[in-house]
Amino acid sequence: MRAAVAKKEDLYYNALARYLLPMEVPELSGLGQNYYGSLCAEMYDILHRTAPADELAFYLSYAEKGQKILEPLCGNGRFLVPFLEQGFDITGLDLSEEMLAKLRQRAPGAQAFRADITTYSGRETYDYIFVPSCSISLFTDIKQCKQVLRKLNALLAKGGRLVFSVDTIASRCTDDGDYQTTASVKTREGFDLILKSKNHYDERSQTQFSPGIYELYREGELLSQERMDFQTHLYQAGEMEQYLRESGFSAVLSYSSYHKTPVSGDDYEILLYECSL
Repeated sequence: MRAAVAKKEDLYYNALARYLLPMEVPELSGLGQNYYGSLCAEMYDILHRTAPADELAFYLSYAEKGQKILEPLCGNGRFLVPFLEQGFDITGLDLSEEMLAKLRQRAPGAQAFRADITTYSGRETYDYIFVPSCSISLFTDIKQCKQVLRKLNALLAKGGRLVFSVDTIASRCTDDGDYQTTASVKTREGFDLILKSKNHYDERSQTQFSPGIYELYREGELLSQERMDFQTHLYQAGEMEQYLRESGFSAVLSYSSYHKTPVSGDDYEILLYECSL
């Protein structure tokens, strides 16, 4: 009986250690904005384990067998893994080791590695690069965003295409006075994982500030807490086209839906771009 109880306690503490022990990425200690830590990655993987069907179909529509494909900011692999399963040669990179760990659980043999796209210096080029889920909007410093666009330009092979989406000012959130519980899930160990967040939109910089507090509970006892400084830049119509031209892209098509509907107005919550050199 004692052995059974001890074993159960060991399983509990081993499970808890997954959330309490930091990843070995000391050089990231100064990062805060938009970094997906262990609790954030856990909730994201529970809520967004698979890609939306229409969005996945949109990005798959550009892929061809024999191409070399890159997904920067690949996260937990919800897009990358389906590409792999369909036989495409795809590589992923992401800054969050915690998110990459989720990807490797699903696809241990995936070509995915930790890297910061703003400083990435890989020499390989790719026929198709895509950045789904409006992740380009995470670069709220426009100077840095242009740096990323130039980097992606340099990683494109001759004749290659870059496809991505961004959030727009039509998607701004209503400002909150205080933190509110916005998501609550059960982990596979039975812990309660809660996200409390609030929103503020800055008109001048077009930045949506949505700081979050992730809390892990066991039967009402707070076990761990993690803060995330989540920010996105919300784009106006025509804004991204200017940045793409400045970053060396000569051909740019824009869409207002995953069905490749041409843009005609400025009331869309997302915009999608298909770019070539």
